[in-house]
Amino acid sequence: MNYGQRIKFFRNTAGISANALAKKVGLDPTTIYKIEANDSKPSLGSLESICDALGISLAEFFTEEEQVLGPEIQRLLGTAKKLLPEQLEYLQKLLESMSKD
Repeated sequence: MNYGQRIKFFRNTAGISANALAKKVGLDPTTIYKIEANDSKPSLGSLESICDALGISLAEFFTEEEQVLGPEIQRLLGTAKKLLPEQLEYLQKLLESMSKD
């Protein structure tokens, strides 16, 4: 598995810069860049922190099929995960109304 590629994918999906991610997880930005370039591998603790900051679980990180969805859909899913139940219901109704012919 290409850890760096996965982190970069989820980071881009979340719409967060490498510097912002580094700040959120308490790492030096060069560490994030090295991980994404596959010059370094994150420790399990760092990987957990990175996943938390990106709003994904370790299981999601290691599930390769997630990349089948395009970055636009991944970004929508990332945002939807942060919504309250009533906000999700409103979003669902909005999307349904937009998709009617």
